Amino acid sequence: MEQRELGSLRVSQVGIGCNNFGARLDQDATTAVVHAALDAGVNFFDTADIYGDLKSEVQLGVALGSRRSEAIIASKFGMLHDKSGVCATPEYLRDACDQSLRRLGTDVIDLYQLHFPDDATPIAETIGAMQELVAQGKVREIGCSNFSAAQLREAAIAAGDGPRFVSVQSQFSLLDRSPENDGVLAACDELSMSFLPFYPLANGLLTGKVRPGEPIPEGTRLALMPDDRKAHWLGDTLRARVDALIDYADDQEVSMLTFAFSWLLAHREVASVIAGASNAEQVRANAHAVSNLSVAQLQRLSELTATA
Repeated sequence: MEQRELGSLRVSQVGIGCNNFGARLDQDATTAVVHAALDAGVNFFDTADIYGDLKSEVQLGVALGSRRSEAIIASKFGMLHDKSGVCATPEYLRDACDQSLRRLGTDVIDLYQLHFPDDATPIAETIGAMQELVAQGKVREIGCSNFSAAQLREAAIAAGDGPRFVSVQSQFSLLDRSPENDGVLAACDELSMSFLPFYPLANGLLTGKVRPGEPIPEGTRLALMPDDRKAHWLGDTLRARVDALIDYADDQEVSMLTFAFSWLLAHREVASVIAGASNAEQVRANAHAVSNLSVAQLQRLSELTATA
């Protein structure tokens, strides 16, 4: 597994999203996923304090155990545990960091990220406190998630000469190309930041398991999601694009997984593609999906998923 730069860190091109840990996966299943990832050369694990009802960090820490030195841990703070809003005050984040360190069973978080912007707290105050965490050795690098291009520029100015956000994490896939269109990728270039896509498989639509004209496989994330979300992900527009992608994948004899991951990694701003996994087999499939696509293939994928 090749690695890319993320600030001062080196992360695998494919990472593990840990939102299943503590929710759909118990400790044994989490450990199986984590060890399969490390064995496949995947070193980047992205979690958050609220994932798995505060259990994701705990289970990740236990799973890593004596293999902690092989991993790059990214975690997030800011979403209140009762899901009532966002808080990024210095007092809140200092306490949140200490709690995450305890749950993870580690003395340092490699990448600490603000989960969502907090409109009530000046970004300069938040970044100042995050810089203190770096100075104290509790955090190696700082980043953010779900920030707009304007917010990224504001944060860069607020950081002054101290540590600044090295990454932004947002939804990005062949079926959601918002970062290309809203200026976030351009801002990453401008500010020398890395981009971390989540939902790279569009909630399972890009796994290749959803075939044209066939029902959604039982037990999948798509099948289990609430009806209001299904209306978006299983609407006619996205299904038509998925059908076109599957036809092209079949024609090229390339898996949908390879197209989904490799198209994202062809963007120079992308450091690692964050994908969830429920078992070791999925981990290995994701890890082996990366390939160097031809210019013609990349162009055709972009054409097939272009929005008006």
